[in-house]
Amino acid sequence: MTTQTAVAAQDVPVNRAAGGADGTTAVSGGVTGADQPAANRGRTSIADLVVVKVAGIAAREIPGVYDMGGGLSRTIGAVRARVPGGRPGVGRGVKVEVGERQAAVDLDLVVEYGVPITDVSRDVRENVIAAVERITGLEVVEVNITVNDVRLPDEDEPVTGAEPRVE
Repeated sequence: MTTQTAVAAQDVPVNRAAGGADGTTAVSGGVTGADQPAANRGRTSIADLVVVKVAGIAAREIPGVYDMGGGLSRTIGAVRARVPGGRPGVGRGVKVEVGERQAAVDLDLVVEYGVPITDVSRDVRENVIAAVERITGLEVVEVNITVNDVRLPDEDEPVTGAEPRVE
């Protein structure tokens, strides 16, 4: 998912299929010249990864969201988090499509058992839209949510450093 950085956002469309491997999108086009106001000189580009991280953090802020991502990505994320120096990926379970002025977000969630999924989905959608629009300035046209799993209360996390069952 790559985009080309537009020279001026209002004049040049972003071509996602071909070109720019930098994964950035122009949010505001700039102009050059000393006669222009300082705030308008230059352009602002936002990498797709920025939108992924903002959406991931915003989704995790909602009570009832236990985790994000599919089964395999959660397993890999758990291993990665245990490696010294490894950090959990805030973008796990988030896919974005970023255009010139708009973004679409797809989320894979794991919810806690007992919480109304429709309520959690609504709250996640509202929070993600608000955060992405406020932080990036892009208009969010849709947030699609897939609930992949439900975390049951008796599903305990594996304890690290537990005694082995056999000698």
